[in-house]
Amino acid sequence: MVWNYKRTKFAMLSISVGLIFALITSILPFKAASQTALNQTAPNQTAPIQIAQATGVNCADAASGKASQHYQVTANAQTVQWGYFSKTQPPVVSIRSKDYVTMDLITHHAGDDYERMIKGDPGIESIYRWTATEQGVSNRGPGVHVLTGPVYVCGAEPGDLLEVRILDLKPKPSGNSLYPGKTFGSNAAAWWGFHFRNLAQPPNPREVITIYEIDTTGSRNWAKALYSYRWKPQTTPDGKEHATIDYPGIVVDHSKVEETQNVLDGVRVPLRLHIGAMGLAPKEADVVNSIPPGYFGGNIDNRHVGIGTSMYYPVSVSGGLFSAGDAHASQGDSELDGTAIETSLIGTFQFVLHKKSTLPGTILEKVDYPLLETPDSWIVHGFTFRNYLAELGKDAQTLVFQKSSLDPALKDCSTKLRDFLMNGMNLTEDEAYSLITVGSDFAITQVVDGNWGVHGIIPKGLFEEGQVKPKPMS
Repeated sequence: MVWNYKRTKFAMLSISVGLIFALITSILPFKAASQTALNQTAPNQTAPIQIAQATGVNCADAASGKASQHYQVTANAQTVQWGYFSKTQPPVVSIRSKDYVTMDLITHHAGDDYERMIKGDPGIESIYRWTATEQGVSNRGPGVHVLTGPVYVCGAEPGDLLEVRILDLKPKPSGNSLYPGKTFGSNAAAWWGFHFRNLAQPPNPREVITIYEIDTTGSRNWAKALYSYRWKPQTTPDGKEHATIDYPGIVVDHSKVEETQNVLDGVRVPLRLHIGAMGLAPKEADVVNSIPPGYFGGNIDNRHVGIGTSMYYPVSVSGGLFSAGDAHASQGDSELDGTAIETSLIGTFQFVLHKKSTLPGTILEKVDYPLLETPDSWIVHGFTFRNYLAELGKDAQTLVFQKSSLDPALKDCSTKLRDFLMNGMNLTEDEAYSLITVGSDFAITQVVDGNWGVHGIIPKGLFEEGQVKPKPMS
């Protein structure tokens, strides 16, 4: 067909308008959902931010006043726990339901490049301080993550559900004046990675650190690799030699490694700021390794746990005792080589307590596992062991690393998703399994943490509004 000039112009105009309309409509629903579906509200910008003081449980002060309070927790050697969740750890702040907390989330891989990721930041320097006679944080382990907290939520009791709304995540700028407007992250392809016994090139085995640069001014939404190096034995101030990355917080002596510049040249990694490890203190043991996730949350390493989402956690000890760390600039599903782009972030959270008595008849009834809500989906988390601390007995924190598998993780995840649909959307079991098969997606969350994870995603858009049970009144 031959088109004349006017008809051609009209067609081009129609296509342009259509593309613009499609772009607008693709953006606007997400914004509306993030405000309406999750009902997240930012803290009052005119109200003063209270600096948290580590004074233990103090619900008398937390209960004063009617308006939601906003607290700030600066990470330092006194406000973090290194490598564990604990029901006996004194809280750094006590809050009420609907209060806000802004906290630093410090990476446990900052020692991979001291100059860029530690130097000049007093808080991080205090955490990583290690001389022949002292450590800033001497109680490191049994896990690896630097966790800020815990936060005590007044009124939280076993059987309740704690909603943690992630209102904001920002890269924490480097404290080194040589790097204004920048921060940095590390990806460690390490011995615990799924890839480690599948290396094709020599030397084999090997551990490789790749350092990434991240913009903190907001002008660039992607990370770029700067350089990499292969791990060489490092001697820590206590005189011990570490042939592998086998102890948290080792500050690498760069005179002992050979840096390879311009790696991943021309590659831009989109920023997907999220939190790898956050959750509540479990009840089963006084000290719980921060690496394996569980019913209490912890090191889930789901890349979807980012700005504008809410995590729901079952409370198993008084106050909940929320802690967070393991901040990521970006990560793919599975976290295959062992880590993400491990960086330091500043996060702002709102805590909403849902009492046990308010849960019956709501979409959150019977939720006794970490559940993620995004603007457009519900995401259920499954693990090799639903509760490894109870199922594996007194040696659970060792055995879980030896028995991890994806098969039971998928079964656990699909079972939880089935039950979530049957309870929250009033589906029969047959309806639930059909919908799971034709309308949901399963992905490998991680295969590197012990208690391997699978998450199941069910879009909210599948359901008419009246078919979904309401959330509890907060």
